[in-house]
Amino acid sequence: MQKKGKFDYILLETTGLADPGAVASIFWVDAELGMDIYLDGIITVVDSKYGLKHLAEEKPDGLANEATRQVALADIILINKTDLVAEEDLNKLRTTIRSINGLGKILETQRSRVDLSNVLDLHAFDSISGISLQEKLQYVPTIQPHLDKSIVTVTFEAPGNAKEENLNVFIQNLLWEKNVKNKDDYCMEVIRLKGLVSIKDKPQQVIVQGVHELYDLEETPVSWKDDTERTNRLVLIGRYLDKDILKQLFIATVTETEKQWTTHFKEDQVFT
Repeated sequence: MQKKGKFDYILLETTGLADPGAVASIFWVDAELGMDIYLDGIITVVDSKYGLKHLAEEKPDGLANEATRQVALADIILINKTDLVAEEDLNKLRTTIRSINGLGKILETQRSRVDLSNVLDLHAFDSISGISLQEKLQYVPTIQPHLDKSIVTVTFEAPGNAKEENLNVFIQNLLWEKNVKNKDDYCMEVIRLKGLVSIKDKPQQVIVQGVHELYDLEETPVSWKDDTERTNRLVLIGRYLDKDILKQLFIATVTETEKQWTTHFKEDQVFT
């Protein structure tokens, strides 16, 4: 503490069974509320020796297990106790983690020793992160699930401008209504959403963030250089996700070229 009675940083540790999304939503609030506390980022620690076992556990109700959800929501994933497993097993764990969360940064540790500069001041939930996000999103691949019906990362890009009111409809249908279905008639479940979008009539790039049913749009300090480069890049982490349907639905609902897709989605009955 640099000043008496004032914290410099708060590190909140949850139990192994906790859903970090619910905890994060408590601190991720509008700036209008005037709180001095803001959500900096979510860190998940994965045990090298038992990580694969926990990630593969199946729950009787068919839901994703807690370990998988924790990895899916993380901005930083620490793979700990790397000295206790063979390189082959460590590679399997890396691949599984990356298949769940293609956006989070993976750090490997022993005895949880990590440079604090790698886990503090992440700014993962504010406009500052948008400065480096544009380049990063270009290299996030869509990855096939490591298990049937498991959590995966999908990403897509749609050039042009987005209508803000229609973007809200798109996100709310995914996070609130949960009425967007994949080809197998499963409703898509989005756990984490992140991206940069080009909002019509706004010169700045806008970062979009979502955790469970909570989401936010915030202008970044970065402006689009010219109209030719304006584009929308989104990364979604969740279950039953279908990249093609999500991209086409985004174009149909959000962008200025929506009319050419209207008939297609009525025929496919994307909405319930």
